Parts: sequence; structure tokens; C-alpha cells
Amino acid sequence: MKKPKVLVITGYGLNCEEETAKAFVMSGGDSKIMHINDIIANPKVLDELKIMAFPGGFSYGDDTGSGNAMANKITNNMKEYILKFVEKDNLVAGICNGFQILVNLGLLPAVDKKYGERQAALMPNNSARYQNRWIHIKKVSDKCVWTKGVNMLHVPVAHGEGNFYTEAETLAKMKENDQIVFKYVKEDGSPANGEFPINPNGAMEDIAAICDPTGRILGTMPHPERFNSFTNEDGWELKKEKLIREGKSLPKEGEGLIIFKNAIKYFS
Repeated sequence: MKKPKVLVITGYGLNCEEETAKAFVMSGGDSKIMHINDIIANPKVLDELKIMAFPGGFSYGDDTGSGNAMANKITNNMKEYILKFVEKDNLVAGICNGFQILVNLGLLPAVDKKYGERQAALMPNNSARYQNRWIHIKKVSDKCVWTKGVNMLHVPVAHGEGNFYTEAETLAKMKENDQIVFKYVKEDGSPANGEFPINPNGAMEDIAAICDPTGRILGTMPHPERFNSFTNEDGWELKKEKLIREGKSLPKEGEGLIIFKNAIKYFS
């Protein structure tokens, strides 16, 4: 099988491009990191791709709101190319700051297929503090291409503005369209019910990730790319000892890779 070509965007404070590109490579993709200025200079590079990823970080220092300045740069220079890309049978992911960028671009939630129209926001955390911790999320959507075969994941968050909000009418349509992908939950899978730090930011209805109406565009505040190896996980040492004492082999890969493997499998 020919490896799907993946483009991971970088520049101006995005800083998770290496981990994101590595996760795609480990999952069988042909991954390339490219600066946003180089893409703007040659937007036809998108014609060669199957997957585009906006990684985490702090684009433009989040000085005008998380992901806002980068979204404006893209809108002002290559909006038509981005919209053309998402119209095709391609995949897009935005992780943390990338999620914020996709929301500002109007690629998520894109209710009623109104791509390019902003319909939601990722507001400052209720704690008014940057939250960097491991949390549990549970899948609540069967639509999203990126999350096939997933039930729960233990993954890290690292953000100051992850508090998802949208108007009641838009939220109702998202539920009707099965666009809420992950919710923050307790370790046993029961609802967080807004409880901090289980829900680390105060997001409405504990929303951690969403998708567009097609299920091909994913936005997630948690970082699955940071759990690409067994030894990335918080508390892996204890799990290691338990497995050794039970006579079991140690896994090499982290659970977060399933997100990226699903994207690659989509084109198999």
C-alpha cells in the first residue's frame, strides 16, 4: 500500500510538530513538516496530500486569543485552498492550538456544512490557569473517522484556553449530527459533570473533542501524539512492574497512536 502523504503545519509558535509527525510515521504515514509561509507561497502542495494536521503550541503567543492570529493568516492568504482541501475525501486534525485554529477558521463544528463560518469558541480555562495534566476521555461518537475502535483514552492536556463553548442551537445540532467525539470522564468512565480537574477547563458538557458533519475533521484539546510510546504515560513505571510480575510482555506503543492509525487506515 502506498503511504498516505501527511502534512504537519508549523511556524510562529506551533511547537508540537515533531511529535505529531512522528505519530503519523509510526502509524504508517509519509509525514512532512512544512512552515505555513512555505505553504502560502505554494498552496498547490495541498493537492498532493491526504492528511493535514495543525499541531499544538502557542501560535503568535496566543496574544490575540488562542489560534486566532494563525487562523487570520490562513484566511487572508489561502482560505480557498483550505476549503477546497476539506471538500475532497481528505482528513484534517487539529490538536490543542490546532483545534483552536480550526474553530477560528470555521472548519469546526461546521454545523449545517457552513465551512468557513465561526460557530464556536475555546475560551480561557475556568481555573484561569494553564492546565498541564493527564486526564481520561471517553468516546461518545460513532461518526468520527479518527476514533474508530476507541472507547477510552488516558492522555495529557496542556492548555490555557480549552473551555469549549457554542450556542445552544449549535450544540443541539452537533448532538443530532453525532459531532461530539470525546468527553472528559472519571477513571471509571463515569461523567466528569464539570468537576475540576477531571474536566480540566470547564468545557460545556465536558466536551474534549469534536468533528465536522463528515467525521473527517477532528479537533481535540487532549494530546494523543504525546502518548505514542508506552513509557510516555504518567505512571508507566507502576504498570511496568505489574506486567512483569504477571509474566506479561511490555507494550512498546502508546494508546494515543490509535488516532493516527485510524487516519492511515482510512486510505488503505
